[in-house]
Amino acid sequence: MTPEKLFHELLGLGLNWEVIESRFDRASGTVFLEIGETARLWESARCPKDTSAVFCYDHTEVLTWRHLNVFQHRCEITCRLPRGKCRQCGHVHRVRPPWEGLSTHFTKEFEAFALLLMREMPMSKVAELVGETDTRLWRMLFRQVAAAYAEADFSNVCCVGVDELSVRKGHEYVSVFADLVRKRVLFATEGKDHAVWLQFVEALEQHNGHRHAITQASMDMSSAYQKGVQETCRNAQVVFDKFHVILNVNKAVDQVRRAEVRLGGAGVWEALHKSQWLWRKNPENLTAAEAARLEKIDRKSLRTAKAYQMRLVLQDIYRSPTASVARRRFRAWCRWVRWVASKQPKNLLRSMVKVADLVEQHLAGILAHWKWGVTNAFMEGLNSVFSATKRKARGYRSTTHLLTMLYFVAGQLRFPQF
Repeated sequence: MTPEKLFHELLGLGLNWEVIESRFDRASGTVFLEIGETARLWESARCPKDTSAVFCYDHTEVLTWRHLNVFQHRCEITCRLPRGKCRQCGHVHRVRPPWEGLSTHFTKEFEAFALLLMREMPMSKVAELVGETDTRLWRMLFRQVAAAYAEADFSNVCCVGVDELSVRKGHEYVSVFADLVRKRVLFATEGKDHAVWLQFVEALEQHNGHRHAITQASMDMSSAYQKGVQETCRNAQVVFDKFHVILNVNKAVDQVRRAEVRLGGAGVWEALHKSQWLWRKNPENLTAAEAARLEKIDRKSLRTAKAYQMRLVLQDIYRSPTASVARRRFRAWCRWVRWVASKQPKNLLRSMVKVADLVEQHLAGILAHWKWGVTNAFMEGLNSVFSATKRKARGYRSTTHLLTMLYFVAGQLRFPQF
């Protein structure tokens, strides 16, 4: 078997195309495969406008596509693509070859290989490995993601989570919307105001979804997100995620610790020094040394220890069997926090009182957790995915690069090459 016939079989060209010449350029270390059409091509070729028969009109200049390496050597396909002319309407069009990917510079097989690498490593490393510029690879990824996202189907989306993710320092954020049932990113855009919800529902309806089909919207206690969902999704029940409730009380405990260190008396600094992470753990997760230190601090009756106890009680409320039981316990917790805070000097538990106010103001959304069982755990997991995504897209200040990579790694998009 000649090399040309071997490559013809390996490329799966069929009867319409043939490898005319194969050669190896030793100086550049590149294998070149020259391909041309056969007469059989015109028997099945049809006009893209009216499906009438076409004939060969002329050929393009020599075009080049990067293909997978042959052993360790770079491989490129060259071809003067034929242009067909319709016998009925006279329309002239370029015949699309079977090896061409979405990018006119790469074959389908090369694109599939590059996409697999992009999932696992930064773009600069992929470019170095495959011997292409990262700019060209980014253009390929933009086309692939745009084509796959256009085909995405959101018709069954009813449970949505939204969260803000930091793009970079300086309070620059993107809002990410996800399907909490299928665990996939649906939409992402710059900003975190209420207007991002309108952009989301427009994208949802472009993909066969409907804004009023959304029955649950899980989020933090952002007033902007609440306003957005109220203005756009009339059937959506706002569910305030357990994680964000506990996050607020954790921050409050740390604020109590800081205030007590600053205003406390003798021995307070020694007791609370380097104890920040101690108060963020649950008792069952403490090491023996940490548990011993916590017990020692507890005996001092510090306000931080009291705030920590409040946090544990609030967390335990989420083990309540029903929403009605949880409602009574939440209200009792708020009264208890305010009563204890009123007995403390220097208003040291002020931050805990703010959490109690927050819980009362958002109690309906917090209690919706018992009805729907919805959490933003997937959204919080996206923080680590997004951090990895930023590493893959590092060196590019455009948010477009980051969002494209986020859709690619977490959007569950269907790529024909995979």
